[in-house]
Amino acid sequence: MHEDERHINLHATPEMMAGVYANFANVSHSDYEFSITFVRLDHESEEPGELNGVVVSRVNLSPRFMKELVDAMNDNYGKWLQAENIKNLPEAPGHERPSDED
Repeated sequence: MHEDERHINLHATPEMMAGVYANFANVSHSDYEFSITFVRLDHESEEPGELNGVVVSRVNLSPRFMKELVDAMNDNYGKWLQAENIKNLPEAPGHERPSDED
């Protein structure tokens, strides 16, 4: 371990570790912080043009941490896309080739 490396020990309740589901997020900012509000939207609303949602979490971040988060999300999303593209190659295991007998 390098001198400047640190290990972070996280402690959380089982409920916190279970996480929450969100299918919408609103991002806003001020001069001092960013806020991300995660929402679970109900797409089966009875009123046309109206959606009901429940805020499941709200996180406030410093601008520096927001940049680090965006970088980490871009990195992980790129890795996920690369894995998905590999899975969809014709020679990938489980990927069926089109039959020439049609």
